Amino acid sequence: MAMFLLRRLGLMVLTLWILSLIVFFAGQVLPGDPGRAILGNLASPDAVRVLDHQLGVDRPLLVRYFSWLGGLLHGNLGTSYEFRAAVGPFVRAALLNSLKLAALAFVIVVPLGILGGVVAALFAGRWVDRVISVTGLSLATVPEFVSGIVLIVIFGVELKVLPVSASAGQGASVGSQFKHLILPAIPLVIVLFGYIARMARAGTIEALNSDYTRAAVLKGLPRPVVIRRHVLRNSLLPTITVIATQTGYLIGGLVVVEDLFNYQGIGNLIFKAAQSKDFPMLQSGVLVIGIVYVLATLAADLLLMYLNPRLRTGAETS
Repeated sequence: MAMFLLRRLGLMVLTLWILSLIVFFAGQVLPGDPGRAILGNLASPDAVRVLDHQLGVDRPLLVRYFSWLGGLLHGNLGTSYEFRAAVGPFVRAALLNSLKLAALAFVIVVPLGILGGVVAALFAGRWVDRVISVTGLSLATVPEFVSGIVLIVIFGVELKVLPVSASAGQGASVGSQFKHLILPAIPLVIVLFGYIARMARAGTIEALNSDYTRAAVLKGLPRPVVIRRHVLRNSLLPTITVIATQTGYLIGGLVVVEDLFNYQGIGNLIFKAAQSKDFPMLQSGVLVIGIVYVLATLAADLLLMYLNPRLRTGAETS
């Protein structure tokens, strides 16, 4: 187990270093000039050059990269070009907002998706299975901005039962924050439900057809006991991996939802940073998403090893 963790941590460091290279150099090839983006089109070329020099964007690429990387290793995410302030507080606040929205979507979609997949597997080939499978796959193809607009029109404009803005304001209560976040969370639930339900269905069918399930049935155990003790524990293993891989999407792929519902999350922050050529903000935001993603993947692997003793044995002997 210790060697497994060391290998995974080494792989995480390598992955994040490669990501830092991609993020930094990809940001530099974006069209436009930071000084011009900040001062506007009416600013003189001399003023733009002076601001670019103050920002340090006229330095060689490698010098800028290693300066940025050195700051990261010391916990310094850099200084925002647009706000002339440390990037860290902006990224932390935006990440916290996105985590709230993602956590609410997770709390809804994970039990719902697993329940839908298990029910579909128990009634495989019947109308219940077809309804759940077709509905899940159909919903997964609906873009977030389409479902989001429909939800705003129905629940925010016509029925007026939910606010159309996801921001509850400073100092809002938990209940108020939930009321503001439930509407933007639904488009994420709609997209993710089909993936989770499909994996839960496939894992449950495989577990139902396994030898240990047949042995439990032959022992005379009641069907609910067989499903609870023998089927669900093993059928959810592939589903856990899918849930972990969707974490990166939930945290970083919220640009459309956050913009549509006027929510100041990490996706919205990255989008605005790219528009304003605020490279330190853009690079730090994307790198933070990468860190969240690799940590979620590691947590999923550890949970899989806990649920499946054969994986623990393989990690110890490798």
